[in-house]
Amino acid sequence: MIDLISAEFVPIEEILKGKIKGKIKIRGWLHHRRRLGKILFLLIRDGTGIIQCTLTKDKEFFEELDKLPVESTLEIEGEVRKDKRAPGGYEIKVEKAKVITKAEMDYPIAKKYHGPDFLLTHRHLWIRSEKMQKILIFRSEVFRVAREWLESHGYKEFHAPIFTASACEGGATLFPVKYFGDTVYLTQSWQLYAEAAIASLGKIYTIAPSFRAEKSRTRRHLTEYWHLEVEQPFCDLECIIKVIEELISYMCQELAKRKADILEYFGRDPKYFLKIKPPFKRITYTEAVKILQKDGIKIEWGEDLTWTHEKALTLKFEYPFFVTHYPKKAKAFYHKPDPKDPRVTLSVDLLAPEGYGEIIGGGERISDYQELLKRIKEEGLKPEDYKWYLELRKWGTVQHAGFGLGIERFIAWMLKLEHIRDAIAFPRLVRRKVYP
Repeated sequence: MIDLISAEFVPIEEILKGKIKGKIKIRGWLHHRRRLGKILFLLIRDGTGIIQCTLTKDKEFFEELDKLPVESTLEIEGEVRKDKRAPGGYEIKVEKAKVITKAEMDYPIAKKYHGPDFLLTHRHLWIRSEKMQKILIFRSEVFRVAREWLESHGYKEFHAPIFTASACEGGATLFPVKYFGDTVYLTQSWQLYAEAAIASLGKIYTIAPSFRAEKSRTRRHLTEYWHLEVEQPFCDLECIIKVIEELISYMCQELAKRKADILEYFGRDPKYFLKIKPPFKRITYTEAVKILQKDGIKIEWGEDLTWTHEKALTLKFEYPFFVTHYPKKAKAFYHKPDPKDPRVTLSVDLLAPEGYGEIIGGGERISDYQELLKRIKEEGLKPEDYKWYLELRKWGTVQHAGFGLGIERFIAWMLKLEHIRDAIAFPRLVRRKVYP
C-alpha cells in the first residue's frame, strides 16, 4: 500500500493496480471530458496512467470543469471506488478540484482521424495520447528489464563516443559531421570501442543511440535508433547465441508479467511471451536461401537477406529464431570467417516472427591480427584508419563475440506496431530529417 502521509499526491498507476483505497489526491492533465446529463466525466492523465473522475452538478466547480479545455492541469481530491464500467476498472468520485493552469481552446489534436504527417508534425503533442503514453511506459520497462538481466549476470555498462573517425558497418551509411576542420561521423555502433574496453572491464554492454544513413523507406527503419549492445571476451559464436537466448527470454517473460495490461491493450496475449524460452530454433543462411527459393522467391546465394526475404522467412516461425553463418560479403569486415567454410562467417541474426524480421545482429569477431588486416584490405578499407583497432590484436588478443539489439524493432514486434516510428517519442526518418 502507498503511504499517503509521505505521498500527498498518489500516482494514478497505483490506483489502477488496486493498491490504494479511500480518499486520495491526484494531479495531472485533463485528457478528455464528457457530460452525461448531470454527471461530468473527466479523464485525468499524470504520466503513469489515465483514470476516470466523476462529479455531479451539485458541485460548485461543476460548470468551471464542464467548460475547461482539454490539456488544462488540475488537482483532484476524492474517493477511489472500483467500477468495471470505468476505463481501468477504477474511478474517483470528485469532492474537491482546483485548476492549476487553463489551456487554450484550440488544441490541435481532436478525437478524429489524423494522418501520419499531421501527427509527426505535432509529435510534441501526440506523445500525450493514450497509445503513445502506453508505448513509452512499455519502452521504459524494456530498458529496465534489460539492465536487470545484464547487471545480474556480471556485465558492466560502458559508454563509447558518438563521434567516430571510421566506419563500423559500412561507409555508405555514415552521417558526416564537421569537427573543427576535420570530418568525423555519427556512430553506427559502439562495437570497435567495445572491443578495446573488454580488455579493461570484461563483459560489457551499452544502451545508446546509433545512426544509419540508410535511404530505406520501410516500416522498420529509422535513421536514429537506440541500440542495446553487448561484447564479451573468451566467447565464441555458440556462447553469444546462448547469451542472446537468455536475455531475450528474460525480457519477454518479465515484460509479460509486469506490463500485461499494455500488451493486452495492443492486442497481444501475455501468455505467448511467457512461452519464449531457450533454446530458440536455428537455420543457417544457406538453409534460409533454399527455403526462399523453394517458395519461388528470387535470391542468389551470397546476397544479404532483405526485409522482404526476412518477412517471408518469419511467417514460417511462431517464435523468434536464429539465422547463422552469413556469407562474408553480406557482413562487416570484423566478422570471423568460419574455419570449416571460409565463404561464411561465424555470424548470427535473431529474427522476430510475424514479418518483423531482424531484431538482433551479432557474431564472433576476428581476433587474429593478420586475418583482420586481410579482411580490411579485401573490403577496400584503409588499414591506417583502423590502426588502433588492429593494435588490439597485437597485445592481449582473445576470442570474443557480441551483438546489438534494436530497441525500437523489439518494441514494435512485442506491441505489434504497424510502423517503427511509433516505438520512439521523436522518430528520425528519411523524409523527416529534423523535428518537427
